[in-house]
Amino acid sequence: GIKPFYIELFRDGVKGHLIEFLNEIDILVINVPPGRKKEAADFSSKMEQLYEACRITHLEKVLFVSSTSVYGNIQGEVSEKTEVRPASESAKSLVAAEALFSKDPTLECTVVRFGGLIGPDRHPVTYLSGQHNLTNGDDAVNLIHLDDCLSLLSTIITEEWWGKLINAVYPEHPIKREYYTREAHLRGLPVPLYKKEYAGRSGKVISSKTLKSLGFEFKTHIDHPVE
Repeated sequence: GIKPFYIELFRDGVKGHLIEFLNEIDILVINVPPGRKKEAADFSSKMEQLYEACRITHLEKVLFVSSTSVYGNIQGEVSEKTEVRPASESAKSLVAAEALFSKDPTLECTVVRFGGLIGPDRHPVTYLSGQHNLTNGDDAVNLIHLDDCLSLLSTIITEEWWGKLINAVYPEHPIKREYYTREAHLRGLPVPLYKKEYAGRSGKVISSKTLKSLGFEFKTHIDHPVE
């Protein structure tokens, strides 16, 4: 019963009925990965095309899905008040797109920066399994389960949490060496082996002061059973 619209965004234009689509909706959820290198460069232009269409149609509410990669290689605790330091092209393009929508006073825009995604048939340990000489084994993990991602996006809409910047990461942060070893054993996979590094390193620990203030509760632990 959903009326679908097939739309493609390009650097120099749009394929499909984008204006007609935007005229049909009250809230636009943007969840588009920027890709790498050339794709990331094109991403900024595509988002500009989308933004201009939003202005033309006078859309009022945007929920923009971003990533904690915008913080780059910052060490220590990171909150929404931490200045971004994007290191990759994809992270830089996300920062630009965030600003495009969130700084427009005519839009009620909430930006959600998700951590690493886990869920059905998706877990980083499957890519790390059996690898040797991995670095950053003493860094903290910053993960979130798919169920909590969906719950948060739905809650933002139903509770009308607009004009917010939200880090969305499960509030427990075990170190990678211990966490991925445990998850590999749980799944019967070869454990990933990390280099021994200097003590005292914690890497990036992402917190969300916004979610704490709003009272959002995570329902799915990152130490979840095999799905």
